Amino acid sequence: MEQALIKPPTLRPGDTIGISAPASPFDQQAFERGISALELMGFQVKIPGNLFRRHGYLAGSDTERAALFMKLFEDESVKAIFCARGGFGSMKLLSLLNFETISAQPKILVGFSDITGLLVTIYGRCGLVTFHGPVVTTLGKGSEKSRLALLDAIASNRPLEFKPSRAVVLHPGKASGPLLGGNLTTLCHLIGTPFEPRFEGHLIFLEDRGEAPYRIDRMLSQLKLGGYLDEVAGVMLGSFQDCGSLEHIYGIVKETFGYTGVPILAGFDLGHGPGNLTVPIGLKATLDTQTCTLQFREPATSEGRRYEGRA
Repeated sequence: MEQALIKPPTLRPGDTIGISAPASPFDQQAFERGISALELMGFQVKIPGNLFRRHGYLAGSDTERAALFMKLFEDESVKAIFCARGGFGSMKLLSLLNFETISAQPKILVGFSDITGLLVTIYGRCGLVTFHGPVVTTLGKGSEKSRLALLDAIASNRPLEFKPSRAVVLHPGKASGPLLGGNLTTLCHLIGTPFEPRFEGHLIFLEDRGEAPYRIDRMLSQLKLGGYLDEVAGVMLGSFQDCGSLEHIYGIVKETFGYTGVPILAGFDLGHGPGNLTVPIGLKATLDTQTCTLQFREPATSEGRRYEGRA
């Protein structure tokens, strides 16, 4: 039986965004720039007092980070949750989360990189649309296009459409399905756990940073050998920053997915980089390599209306 999809309520001017730190500690100046960007967009920001804890390379112990995350979902005054930073640590929270509470109080959740673990698991366990987009520490230095794309995704009632800024068709075609994906390394680390993502019937998107081509090849080979790629509907590639030659990366992807015959389109501004656009995980879309577009069928949030705050 297919799980019902839950769209979180649209964010409106004056709404409160709660900040969580589910992974690594973060730079104070970058954090403050990101908070200022959210306030300039017309939102209030709630910063928990224990957000700045440090526990080695983590922003607090696992139980502390999980408790802070769940408290924001339980707080009725908080309408959206942004993650302060990625890094590492989000997957350590998965067994500590209350998915029934998250389903009962659906909210916008935004992040990327290591936050991929939370985004895909909450979608998989709760059926809640989550958002692959900037974290607080990247928002302040991000491009205007990135900030406007964030508002379009979480604070408007328009169906979204994306075009790669540097479109490269690796295999032609057209396909539809819910969108799923994020950081390749994080997705691979979920395989073999109770929280592994189910790619069947989905359009998947992949991005990464600082991984040599042979590591990209190894991770994709693992997914292929495990049969996880057999029934994907289509493939999109975001940024692969500091991963070597893009031509080499694209060749690896083309070879890996060649047996599936699905459309593959590269060059989307998703992931690490100033042009990190916000896309909804779990929402149905159509990928078309002829028009080089990713088109969603409906808005990503419920009870939406056009955003009228400051950009």
